[in-house]
Amino acid sequence: GTLILIRDLTELRDRDRRLVTKDATIREIHHRVKNNLQTVAALLRLQSRRMSNSDAKDALKQAMGRVSAIAVVHEILSQNFEEQVAFDEVADRILHMVGDVAASSGSVVARREGSFGEVPAETATALSLATTELCQNAIEHSLDSSSGNVIVRPHRTDDALVVDIVSDGKPLPEGFSLDNHRSSLGLSIVTTLMQDLGGTFTLEDNSDRVGTCARLVIPLQRL
Repeated sequence: GTLILIRDLTELRDRDRRLVTKDATIREIHHRVKNNLQTVAALLRLQSRRMSNSDAKDALKQAMGRVSAIAVVHEILSQNFEEQVAFDEVADRILHMVGDVAASSGSVVARREGSFGEVPAETATALSLATTELCQNAIEHSLDSSSGNVIVRPHRTDDALVVDIVSDGKPLPEGFSLDNHRSSLGLSIVTTLMQDLGGTFTLEDNSDRVGTCARLVIPLQRL
């Protein structure tokens, strides 16, 4: 005898086609967002060059860095189908960008030691902003916009992603407390981002009193 099985694959093929179209649309959205953010960063750069007030110029440069950090995440997402981000690449681009900005006033080596692993897109945006802020803060304050090293050391414990951002410049001012520095926009941004992720943020001197260590701790259930 002969047994013939017939299956209608029309619905399955239509579903696969819709998924491919959806993925392509999402990637295109990320690509356009990245382009728009890069345009905004370029406008901020042009505006900063026209400013004569040093405080205003610095504020625009910091805003440019924040926008560029978000653009990096969207650029990575535009190249992948997954909503997970291999954050090592994002961090390396941020460190390269921060190092280039600092090069105008000194010789800063910014590098990563260790791996972040993959993080969700929504977490990647917050983490990229926090990393950018803390690297810029280390260069501006601990290194005093001069020469030195900024090292980003990520690692995972059983229940959290821990990120240490270490500089080898000056220690914190005597009696420093995060609670007394809420007027700092950068530190306020990092504190708020970590609270939104259910994590913690601390800033302390290194054990040898040479430079500082900023630590981010993000629960793994948010990753």
